[in-house]
Amino acid sequence: MKRFGALPVFALVSLAVLAAAPLVGGGVSLDVVFHPLPRDPASMIFWQIRLPRVLLGWVAGAGLAAAGMVFQAIFRNSLATPYTLGVSAGASLGAALGMRLGLGGLLLGFSVMNLSAMAGALIAIGLVYGLTRLRRECSTATMLLAGVAVNFLFASLILLIQYSADFYDTFRILRWLMGGLEMVGFSAPLRALIVVAPVALVLALMSFELNLLTIGEELAISRGMAVARVRSVLFFLVSLMVGVVVSICGPIGFVGLMCPHICRLIVGADHRRLLPATLLFGGAFLVVCDTAARTLFAPTELPVGIFTSLLGGPFFLWLLLKPSRAGTAAV
Repeated sequence: MKRFGALPVFALVSLAVLAAAPLVGGGVSLDVVFHPLPRDPASMIFWQIRLPRVLLGWVAGAGLAAAGMVFQAIFRNSLATPYTLGVSAGASLGAALGMRLGLGGLLLGFSVMNLSAMAGALIAIGLVYGLTRLRRECSTATMLLAGVAVNFLFASLILLIQYSADFYDTFRILRWLMGGLEMVGFSAPLRALIVVAPVALVLALMSFELNLLTIGEELAISRGMAVARVRSVLFFLVSLMVGVVVSICGPIGFVGLMCPHICRLIVGADHRRLLPATLLFGGAFLVVCDTAARTLFAPTELPVGIFTSLLGGPFFLWLLLKPSRAGTAAV
């Protein structure tokens, strides 16, 4: 299982999840898939709500899982997540500020709220990189400390906005912070795919560099790799991808922590295998979580961010308590 032979299994499972998830729940049958009617409620539920939601969940899950894999390689720490460097906090601050100011509507075809969240994510990326460069270095320790500082700063500002908002805006902000995939139509999954797909392709081309980073900087430098430049490129690419996903779905936690680690246990640490496995498993994982959150407590829907956190908390404790083992990557 620790070779490329495991990848077809991941692909089949992911495809099965994509095919089955839109049909889970009441009001939809196979007839609406093969014989859709223009104004039939069941057809509209499947084609305009269920299917876009599943596709968005798959793309978002794949992106968050791949981002977690990259940050775990950069920091050489299996506890690193896509939100370690404050991108999620930046997007959340942008969204909270947009809600507090009553921003709405569309701008150039994009939701103003999504643009506000994306602007917050970009500000967080710029602050982390700028603080790192102030030390005239791009070490992982400096980058991590800068990310923690930005995280705390933006989290405090979010609390300040919530405190100053009325009940309605406070509820909207709180609900957004729980994460969700409740979108209508295919514009949201398409926007996410436009960013996640190219970044995933670049990461595939940089699998060798990711393997070297996982082993250590000394070996990477001895192989002629410009460590600081590669780390900066990975940071910007992955942070941009996370910012786009969070601006659309809100901060959905623990996907980027659990999925790369589980895939690493199955296919090994070589990123030539680990990246496709993580993309496939991450997408299927978030779709399954969202489907469970949507159906287990019907007619009430549990925000998917709460569901992933309920799974991620015990998983995080397991990672903390299990004996550490030095990982290696095939080079």
